[in-house]
Amino acid sequence: MRGLLNKLEQANRLDRIGDRLQQIVQGTLRARRVRDFLHGVWLGHPLHPAMVQVPVGAWISGAVLDMMPGQQRAATTLIRIGTVSALPAAVAGLNDWAALSRDQRRIGLVHAAANSVALACYTGSLVARRNGRYEMGKALAYLGLTAASSGAYLGGHLAYKQGAQVSQSISEMHLMSEGWHPLGDLASLPERQLVTREIDDVAVIVYRHGDDVTVMLERCPHQSGPLGQGEVQEIDGHDCVVCPWHGSTFRLNGGEVVHGPSANDQVLLPTRVIDGRLEARVP
Repeated sequence: MRGLLNKLEQANRLDRIGDRLQQIVQGTLRARRVRDFLHGVWLGHPLHPAMVQVPVGAWISGAVLDMMPGQQRAATTLIRIGTVSALPAAVAGLNDWAALSRDQRRIGLVHAAANSVALACYTGSLVARRNGRYEMGKALAYLGLTAASSGAYLGGHLAYKQGAQVSQSISEMHLMSEGWHPLGDLASLPERQLVTREIDDVAVIVYRHGDDVTVMLERCPHQSGPLGQGEVQEIDGHDCVVCPWHGSTFRLNGGEVVHGPSANDQVLLPTRVIDGRLEARVP
């Protein structure tokens, strides 16, 4: 499986399909408010993994009931719930997928294909059950569960091996040593401008607004974009930094994500001023 997944990551033949599908997804989901909702910005956590619990849970429960006598109606109800709930979960997944890098999109494309096969099998299962062909419905449902399990395996590879939609910046924080670290004289910091500094070779951005100073990890949680090269914008009365790569936006006074594709807040470091010198430490 490792060898197969490595080949899929490097299968640039998938890019022709993936690039076209990406254009379709981005062209369809144009409204930023819709994209942010589907990314899970409002939740502070990617929405797609949370939504897939419903179809997966319903399908697995339906498979268990299919093995028990007298549970045909209950199993069919669960499969129907899983099939219907898979559609919005797929939309959220496609929204996340369209903002990934190419090697991630290749795995994600096969992940989506496996889940599409599962959805087709479960749809066929419901049709067979409705027509009284219960054994055929059971067989199609088990095929669907097999395809969905393969899709889940690929989804795990996307998240845990390729880091799709997980915070890319948090690991850098663990490279910092404990204790307070000097970042220069407070008076030398320009007002409302991003300044890049380093703590134990880890880049951070420093932002001063009056007496308030923010020290934030410099790498964007989404795809490690350079926030230090980003633009500062005022949104809803808050100064925010916009990642120059994909547009993820974070409040500078709290680190909260305002716009996706990131669904994760950015890490802020506690600060203090001693004898006019700014210091920061690991949270």
